[in-house]
Amino acid sequence: MNLLCGVMGVIFTLRGRPDTGFLLMLAGAVFDFFDGFAARMLKASSGIGKELDSLADVVSFGVLPSLMLYQVGGTDIVFLKFFPIVLAAFSALRLAKFNLDERQHESFIGLPTPAAAMVCGSLAYYVHVAPESFLAGWCSGPVFLPVLALVLSLLLVSEVPMFSMKFGGGNKASRLDGIKRILFLCIAVLAAVAAALAGLNWSLVVLAAFVGYILINLAFAPASCRTVK
Repeated sequence: MNLLCGVMGVIFTLRGRPDTGFLLMLAGAVFDFFDGFAARMLKASSGIGKELDSLADVVSFGVLPSLMLYQVGGTDIVFLKFFPIVLAAFSALRLAKFNLDERQHESFIGLPTPAAAMVCGSLAYYVHVAPESFLAGWCSGPVFLPVLALVLSLLLVSEVPMFSMKFGGGNKASRLDGIKRILFLCIAVLAAVAAALAGLNWSLVVLAAFVGYILINLAFAPASCRTVK
């Protein structure tokens, strides 16, 4: 179901509907969360499930978000217009590394592909529904989207420890990860309240929450690296 949502999201995005593509990405994320959760609860995890999960994620959280950035970009410079597509390649590389990295059981090393996808998807959704916004103006220029794609791509394959939002792995999260989770929830709640009071689109809440997720992990990176080692 995650993979099917990703494929349908690609189709809608290429037809000029990145808003529908983002909704399908969110649906794919729900399926991605609960397949692992169900496998752990039922003790039914398998090697083929691990491989299928990554293959689906390449489409839903790699190809789809890169196409969303391409679709909302407004520059006429061909190289810069297509530059966001590199995000798909780095997402595939990150997922391949994840399958081989024995350190990433309870947390992540590098930005998880769903988190990067949520930044791209929520941005594309907001630009589509609010074409007169300042974010739409940034995306229409030649700099913002290529830089965003580059930063996210480098974070995907970085060595920065990042906390997991999945529960049920059998081990308790570290105290540091607990603090980071609380900060993430606080940012999400504050963003939701601010958006409601200002009458802003809900996609900005998702964008703020996952930008906050990245900044929190970067801020705690030195302490997290000592914990991982």
